[in-house]
Amino acid sequence: MTVFTARTGQMAGGWAVLQTLIDADGSARHAVPQQLARPNALARDVADAVHALCLLHGRHPGLLDHALRRYPKGPWSGWFESAVSAFADERALLARLASAVGPLPSTPGQAESEAAILAQRHALDTLAASDRHGVALGAATALVADWQAVRALLDACAERFGLNVATCLLPRDVETATVAAAAAETPAVERAMAFGAQQVLAQHRGLWNLLDARASARNRS
Repeated sequence: MTVFTARTGQMAGGWAVLQTLIDADGSARHAVPQQLARPNALARDVADAVHALCLLHGRHPGLLDHALRRYPKGPWSGWFESAVSAFADERALLARLASAVGPLPSTPGQAESEAAILAQRHALDTLAASDRHGVALGAATALVADWQAVRALLDACAERFGLNVATCLLPRDVETATVAAAAAETPAVERAMAFGAQQVLAQHRGLWNLLDARASARNRS
């Protein structure tokens, strides 16, 4: 197994690549989720984000479920099983929040927005089903790692609407780092993992950009 130290300059292999991508393009780097987590964020903007996240990640089976089918056995199956189980709780939280925040706010271009998010969801499913070895694993590890920033928004939303929520049980960085570092057995696999991760982060970035545009459209209308 590749030797590494999570979140330090000593990281190596697949985790170093993943962490670099997260640090550069992850949700924590985008202004929109940070703005929506603030107490003074407009309720309709928060509601829009929750409903969008439900549309993207609230359906079962999702990216992690599909990816588990690519790796049902082997050294990473335990990580996948833990991630799949924990993400079921995240989906349940999204459903609770969607009920708490109320209906989707009226926004110009609703049909186009919904079609865009459905296309993103399809892209995630395609990544998880990829025959290229490493793509599904890279996508799965990126989702788990990037979800920390998404969950920070969900926690802020839950507090705002008076919901008690359990701690996120998705694998910790050190566990994900172990998987990513060990999985990058060859440069080809590492490149495939990086591709899968980049695409997940691109879909999340696209979602935040879409939510920003929708908020601007509501403010103009």
